[in-house]
This record gives sequence, structure tokens and C-alpha cells, in this order.
Amino acid sequence: MRRLLYLATALVLASGCGLTSGSPMVDDVRPGSIGQGEPLKGADLTVTSKEFTEQLILGAIMGIAFEAAGADVLDRTGIQGSVGSREAVKSGEADAGYEYTGTAWITYLGNSKPITDPRRQWEAVRDADRKNGLTWLEPSALNNTYALAMNQANAEKYGTRTLSEVAALSKSDPAAVTLCVEGEFANRADGLPGMEKAYGMDIPPSRVTQMDTGIIYTQTAKGGCTYGEVFTTDGRIKSMNLVVMEDDKKFFPNYNAAPVINTKTLKEWPGIAGVLDPITKKLNNSVAQTLNAKVDVDGEDPHQVALDWLVQEGFVREG
Repeated sequence: MRRLLYLATALVLASGCGLTSGSPMVDDVRPGSIGQGEPLKGADLTVTSKEFTEQLILGAIMGIAFEAAGADVLDRTGIQGSVGSREAVKSGEADAGYEYTGTAWITYLGNSKPITDPRRQWEAVRDADRKNGLTWLEPSALNNTYALAMNQANAEKYGTRTLSEVAALSKSDPAAVTLCVEGEFANRADGLPGMEKAYGMDIPPSRVTQMDTGIIYTQTAKGGCTYGEVFTTDGRIKSMNLVVMEDDKKFFPNYNAAPVINTKTLKEWPGIAGVLDPITKKLNNSVAQTLNAKVDVDGEDPHQVALDWLVQEGFVREG
């Protein structure tokens, strides 16, 4: 699960060997709508990310944007687990990466209850992380959180569009509600147990099947279970034409993506904010689903997907 603390990663970092890999980004790019005047010319910046598809794309987007603005960029994306990439930016081994507000608030900063308003959640993380030498730039609308989804046939059959309606169905027709979920989601306070409590559901264990993430999507699409646990920015939602249930009681934490910059780096290169802000504003769940699907469904390279999107949106130019 992408939001867990990985102790092994922390130990590797503590031993001084956490970021021994990495290679220069060598994209032939120049300013488009961002990076005019090359405000980062002369900067040597290291970009990091976690290892899953969306993070690889976001890390590449950030690095390519820095290149277009004149920086020399070292690519150290793809660090396993959550803690590794954060500690890299915190320690100064890396300069920047995209992070999620809910991950920082709960996993890194040790809070047990998320803040339901996404802006207030970002502000709370921003304020709390100042003492850690980290600066959070403006957040995106991209919110990679949990959800339940179903295929089109079941959506037409049962007509549910919200989790409250799923709860009502679980009472009026208990046999109709079967779930496919990850083992971790089945046991997390911000997963199935908490969701059931918040919505007044009581789904028998016999109607809950635990399986790997990828199998959940295929089983949900085939109707092997009525509802599957998904991540809201996953490209397979769009490619498999799944219907996502609205979290109408705002139970699940907000996991909005935002750039996190080593504060010393930002003081030296304040132009970073101006380079990233327009890009971050363009990111939302629909964009993320489309880009993630290009990698997870179509088999494209995450870096190329990032470059193509930046060029398509006019943020950078090639050549």
C-alpha cells in the first residue's frame, strides 16, 4: 500500500545509501507558458518520487518543468515506499517532489483524524511541516483517495451513486452488496471498518473478498463483486468504464497532490514556485486517470507521458 511507512527504506536512508542511484534528465525542452526567462538557469536540482505510476509521472512532470526553466535536473524518482522520498527532500538529498496532503498529515505527522476540508487540510500540513524544513506549494485538485466503484451493468441494476445509497442497499438487499478490497483496506481505520461505521453499514465478512489491487479492478469490471475498492485517480477506472460512488459524508481523507520543496532550496531558487504553480493548477482526477492509463493500460513510459502532456498543454516546447 502506497501510504505505509516503509521501515526498511528509512533504514537504508539512515545508512547514507538511500539515494545512490539517479541519472540526469536530458530532455530537449525550452520554456512554453512556464519557465520564461529561465528563472532556474544555473540551478542543480534533484527531483524525487515514490515508485507507483502516478508518482513517476508527477516526478517527471516536475523535472521536465525545471529543465525548461533552465535547471540541470537529476532524476531520482521511483523510491520505494512513502517515507523514502519525503526523507530525501527533508534531508536535502533531493530538492523537490509531489506529495499527498493526507499522507503527510496522517502517516508523517502522526495525526489520527483527517481534516475534511481539502484546503484546510493542505494549510494544516503546510504549517506543521515548516519546522521540518519543508515548504508546501499550492495544491492541486488531484485527490488520490479511496472509493468504491462498480461496473456499468451493476450501476444500472442497483442505481447507487453515493456511499449512503450503498449503505441503504446493504440493509434493503444484503445479498446485493459484495465487496472486493485489499487486505490493508479491510483493516484500516480509514478503510472498510471506518467506512462501515461512518455510513452505518454492516457487511458480513462472508461478502467481503480480499485480493490484490489489480485483480480488484478486473473482478469489479466483470461483476465478480458488486463494489470494488479503487483509488480515485487510477487510470483503470476510465479504461474499464467503472462508476465511482460519491463519498457524500466526506469520510475518506483528502490526498491532494502538491509540490513539496526543501525550504533552503526554495530560498535559493524562489522561481520554483512560479514554474510549478500553473502546472499544479491543471492537475485533477480526470487528468490523472488519463495519464495513469497511458502507462498502466497502454504500456507507455511514464517520463514520455509526462513530456507529451506538458507539450500538449503548452507548458513547455520541444527542441
